[in-house]
Amino acid sequence: MSKQDLVELLKPFGQEHLVNYWDELSEEQRQHLTADIKEIDFAQMVKNFNQIKGEMNQTVQEFDEHMQPVPSELKGSFEKSTSELLKQYEVLGLKAIASNQVAVLLLAGGQGTRLGVNYPKGMYSVGLLSGKSLYQLQGERLVKLKQYADKLFPRESSSQANSSIPWYIMTSEHTQESTIDFFKKNNFFGLNGENVKFFEQFMLPCLTNDGKVILDQKSKISKAPDGNGGLYRALYKRNILDDMKKRGIKYIHVYCVDNILVKMADPIFIGFCLSKNANCAAKVVKKTEPDEKVGVICKVKDRFQVVEYSEISEKTRNLKLADGDLLYNAGNICNHFFDIDFLNELCSKHETELKHHVAHKKISFINEKGERVSPKANNGIKLEKFVFDVFPFSTNFAIWEVRREEEFSPLKNSDDCKKETPTTCRLDLYSQHVKWLKKAGAIVDSNEQIEVSPLVSNNGEELESLVQGKTLKGSLKLELDSSDNQAKFYESDKL
Repeated sequence: MSKQDLVELLKPFGQEHLVNYWDELSEEQRQHLTADIKEIDFAQMVKNFNQIKGEMNQTVQEFDEHMQPVPSELKGSFEKSTSELLKQYEVLGLKAIASNQVAVLLLAGGQGTRLGVNYPKGMYSVGLLSGKSLYQLQGERLVKLKQYADKLFPRESSSQANSSIPWYIMTSEHTQESTIDFFKKNNFFGLNGENVKFFEQFMLPCLTNDGKVILDQKSKISKAPDGNGGLYRALYKRNILDDMKKRGIKYIHVYCVDNILVKMADPIFIGFCLSKNANCAAKVVKKTEPDEKVGVICKVKDRFQVVEYSEISEKTRNLKLADGDLLYNAGNICNHFFDIDFLNELCSKHETELKHHVAHKKISFINEKGERVSPKANNGIKLEKFVFDVFPFSTNFAIWEVRREEEFSPLKNSDDCKKETPTTCRLDLYSQHVKWLKKAGAIVDSNEQIEVSPLVSNNGEELESLVQGKTLKGSLKLELDSSDNQAKFYESDKL
């Protein structure tokens, strides 16, 4: 396209400044800028920006007036369920897994910048005795879970023996190549490589506060990933939904990469959702402190959504039930269930209706003199969608409350901080594994640092024969011996 063609394309949207430096560019640079411009749906971008401008003026009080807790009949709780009911849920979930109806979808677009590294967060090791990365822990959990489900329900699994649970991994422009290389280097952590599918989320242009697209360089538009809610566009545009349908997938578990305690394709959660006939559901932890800065799931104008901490007044945050629990206590942990029909309907018909959120950022730009400037204060915005933005579209919504100490320990910060660090994640995992061993009959102090390989036990199952009556001391790893495939304890420096 010529410069004039681009001007005519850009002028209706007030974006002609993008070709201000056209005459200075080489032919290769012009092709790059033209490709950047043609990727943008300017009409949709302007519509999104205008919508954001209106919503930014919404007051806290407007949310408060329309908020209601999630109705009790749509809620379930691990803590409050009987062991018999939990077993019923687990059986439902395991049968679906054995029948190859369940897939897992990982949101892995983020880098470990706040951890002080420049590679994908999933490649990070929190310093476990085994040295395993987040990706390895999650991959090995999937291996063991499928083995366990197939063992318990061989009839359901016989048609596709030895298949692994499909693992879909959404990366970003910054993490795609290194993530794929890492998985290949580690032989997909024991999974069938054909069942591990990578796909890239889309990018959106960065804007000034008055809606102008920012130039990062004279020949390059400034862009940022479209948020974890960009999942739905990517599922449709990257043909991932078609792949799921071909495999006979009915149910999808979606989660974020940084939770070291995540239960992959959690059979109890899946079984609960199936028992409720839910097409969309969220796993939550109980919010116990009014000022904990976590979004809560509730109803707003009769539609389910996550309301952020900053959107709720102090008075509403402190409202309590008769038993002393907070009225709004369903803390969102980015752990969701969807059925395939819900995703297909949403992605094909309603994806463009999902609202955008504004992130005010410092964004480098080309100034009027043609110089690249790195600002010291926020000068622009990035638009992004959140994965939970689909809740309002659900006609059969449910939430499942779990114990925080057993299922939620996110990795957000370096060890320079006090919370959500490699150290807190590592200790939380050790604590969980010690509890498993005690329940299985081992004699062990609660403060011991013991790591159980996911390949030995995914959720505390099948440990009795290994540890019952045994005294365990020191830093130990329970791993599979590669020579005979038997579970054995190793001192941390001898594996």
